[in-house]
Amino acid sequence: MKIKTNGFKSSAPKTLLPKCPTGIQGLDEITGGGLPRGRPRWFCGGAGCGKTFAGGGIPRARAVQFGEPGVLMAFEETEKELKANVASLGFDLEGLVRRKQIRH
Repeated sequence: MKIKTNGFKSSAPKTLLPKCPTGIQGLDEITGGGLPRGRPRWFCGGAGCGKTFAGGGIPRARAVQFGEPGVLMAFEETEKELKANVASLGFDLEGLVRRKQIRH
């Protein structure tokens, strides 16, 4: 894999972490193959920055595309609000919960 440096030269050793594809088109490309494999993810930020999309989209994509179970935790939304929010993005969270592909 070729890493773009934009002309920046670093003395730090270049190590590539094993990646886990997110299953979200575009995100895997800009992250060089996905997120670091075997590490928990924490999404934080202001309203509208993509927390619900990433937090709902990645476990959904991993469950649907790769058959992997996932865990989705939210601290500021109720279960009902979270299900409505991810449904507005086209994600059937309730169906994934029923099929035991995602826990909440």
